Amino acid sequence: MASVPSVGRRADGPAPVAAVDELLDLAVARLGGATRSGQHEMARAVAAAIEAGEHLLVQAGTGTGKSLGYLVPAVRHAVQEDERVVVSTATLALQRQVITRDLPLVAEALTPRLPRAPRLAVLKGWHNYLCVHKIAGGYPADEPGALFELPGDQPGAAEHPPPAADEVTAAGPAGRRARSGAGGRADLGAQVVRAREWAGETGTGDRDDLVPGVSDRAWRQVSVTSMECLGAKCPMVDECFPMRARALAKEADVVVTNHAMLGIAASGSPHVLPEHEVLIVDEAHELTDRVTAQATAELSVGTVEHAARLARRHGGLATTELDAAAASLGAVLAGLPEGRFRDGLPPGTLGVVAAVRDAARGLLSALKPEGAPAQAAAEGGLKMAASAMLTLFEIADRMAAGPDEARRDVLWCARGDDGGWRGAGMTRLHAAPLAVDGLIRTHLLAGRSGVLTSATLALGGSFDPVARSLGLAAPAEGDEESGEAGAVRWHGLDVGSPFDYPRQGILYIAKRLPAPGRDAATDAQLDEIATLVTAAGGRTLGLFSSRRAATAVAEAMRDRLDLPVLVQGDDQLPTLVRAFADDPAACLFGTLSLWQGVDVPGPSCQLVLIDRIPFPRPDDPVRSARAEAVEAAGGNGFMQVAATHAALLLAQGAGRLIRGTADRGVVAVLDPRLATARYGEFLARTLPDFWRTTDRGVVVAALERLAALA
Repeated sequence: MASVPSVGRRADGPAPVAAVDELLDLAVARLGGATRSGQHEMARAVAAAIEAGEHLLVQAGTGTGKSLGYLVPAVRHAVQEDERVVVSTATLALQRQVITRDLPLVAEALTPRLPRAPRLAVLKGWHNYLCVHKIAGGYPADEPGALFELPGDQPGAAEHPPPAADEVTAAGPAGRRARSGAGGRADLGAQVVRAREWAGETGTGDRDDLVPGVSDRAWRQVSVTSMECLGAKCPMVDECFPMRARALAKEADVVVTNHAMLGIAASGSPHVLPEHEVLIVDEAHELTDRVTAQATAELSVGTVEHAARLARRHGGLATTELDAAAASLGAVLAGLPEGRFRDGLPPGTLGVVAAVRDAARGLLSALKPEGAPAQAAAEGGLKMAASAMLTLFEIADRMAAGPDEARRDVLWCARGDDGGWRGAGMTRLHAAPLAVDGLIRTHLLAGRSGVLTSATLALGGSFDPVARSLGLAAPAEGDEESGEAGAVRWHGLDVGSPFDYPRQGILYIAKRLPAPGRDAATDAQLDEIATLVTAAGGRTLGLFSSRRAATAVAEAMRDRLDLPVLVQGDDQLPTLVRAFADDPAACLFGTLSLWQGVDVPGPSCQLVLIDRIPFPRPDDPVRSARAEAVEAAGGNGFMQVAATHAALLLAQGAGRLIRGTADRGVVAVLDPRLATARYGEFLARTLPDFWRTTDRGVVVAALERLAALA
């Protein structure tokens, strides 16, 4: 793509702003890096798309330096045109990198060539900031003895998992209890004291700045949600950290946020973001799942009882009708089967949920503050009660909607499958949007230029599947959620990678193995894994489709091999990754947390094992419903939903192998369907362009040579 021409200022104004290529060279030099053609191609394309007001999908492979590829044109445009740019990332690690290193570096390097210095800001969910009013006693203490967190209790959790969130998830129920603060009270008290002391030192109130961090339960004692905030009525509003962050964002040229905030905006609350003309989404392959998660609601007896307790405690209200509705809900849920309700809630369940809705509506009206101002803690408590009741009402109202509205949601029942961190054996009703493409199109992309980038966007060699999921395809007739009629102007660009994949890596497909079945691992798979790991001398990252499979294979390899075998759940994930990187003989086996984001360059990772094609579970309620909807519209539900999901994860997993120009190794897929099934080529085209083989002898010899060199 041709370089974007320099856009000059008025003749009597500042000197013309330098072209994006020149500015990128300045930023790269400041970082101490080298010129990369893909990075320049990306920067020019981003600048052109922003200037044209179009949408751009950019696949930038590992090693491209995509952060600078979009930050340089973003800063240039924001300052030159006085148009705000919002940059969103999916992970905290990348958000920290962008706001603490990459963006300040770009701003510093570019300022001498811009009309003025760029103004930068970071914006997170309300609950990620300290509440000075709560610390000063403006809210009552949380209910003592609560055994579990509740839906809506921590809307910031999706954007800010607590320290080592992946690790505690992998560690099972014990880890989850530690995460939510259900450990020793003395430890919880010490964490709260430390957070309160830090409140007198911090200038941001940002939870990320508290090192080491504290548990969710401890943080809950020093923060509130946006719905619980007293707003302008707060006596300490001038010292409010989240309001200060939002004020800075409204004055900034470039605002860095996260996908959870985009999820809130896409769900119908666009005011959570400042006005902006350009949206740049990094790690864009995760956006649809994050928006879906943010728009998913759940209802349980615990949810209802929590809201009722707050209404009694802080509102002084009788909750007889809501208590009766909670009891009826418990009785109905006990008899419901797990799984999706294809035709909406069963009649009996629908009636009980409607009763919860009606009782919550009545209490919500009674919780409105009236008369003279109350004591600070009383007013804060009343706001907490009203917030919980409003959340309950909205969830029940959504689930009890009429047939037309209900068709937009996927409804299902689940119980006791989360390790108990929200209450052992609790049965819950869930509602998730059937589709989020219209939400993304209407609330995030309409009326502005959108740049969406990731190392994995072209699935099966095409950008169309991802573009469709993001609402960039023409909306279906009669789909009012999709905004304006007609296709949105967009184009896709793959700027490649500086790595020579055919020379650096081998893709081995174990074609002679039987197709995976219900077993965690077959004897044939175990034999294959032992042979490959032995040839590699360890140095193996094993990516598995389930914890059961990862654990079973780890135990088998410990029995068979004289090599250290680490498995997710043995310790915190960063600790395991460090141990794996430090010991070339080690193997590390795990599940989803390892498929994305693990970066171990060098000889410690020369074999990446993938046990099976990572299709979604057949009983996944949301994806199965989406596949059925595609089929009903005349499309191929398997290819558009299951295959694209698997392609994305496969590409992310295979990307763990080559992290630098000196890396060499093998990606071994132990699922013959990648070579034999009709959809196999679609999946294989999504992977890096490794040299491909089904010959185990060739692969074993290559691994042995690499081990000898290492």
